[in-house]
Amino acid sequence: QVQVVESGGDLVQPGGSLRLSCVASGSILRIYAMGWYRQAPGKQRELVAEVTSSPVANYADSVKGRFIISRDNAKNTVTLQMNSLKPEDTAVYYCNARVSSRIGGAVFSYWGQGTQVTVSS
Repeated sequence: QVQVVESGGDLVQPGGSLRLSCVASGSILRIYAMGWYRQAPGKQRELVAEVTSSPVANYADSVKGRFIISRDNAKNTVTLQMNSLKPEDTAVYYCNARVSSRIGGAVFSYWGQGTQVTVSS
């Protein structure tokens, strides 16, 4: 079993910054990718940023130049530094980890419980 836990969500004013953190633990042989998704009310969950084990980072167009994702492979953690926040960034942010737990085993996707980010004056 793999657990994914996020932290760092908060209320912040437009133009402000916030840092989200996530750690994966449990039966982990290899983490292929870790990333952040978000879901605003009435909208589908969407990718915000993801980083592979290479590492290669991918960002949604809406956050490029404002958000930075970083990963610590040794600690199984990923962080999302969010700068120049906008009201449209308001959403529940979910951490995702794609993990294999044994040699030759399948890769499964694990989700955290989500953390609320609200950008408002």
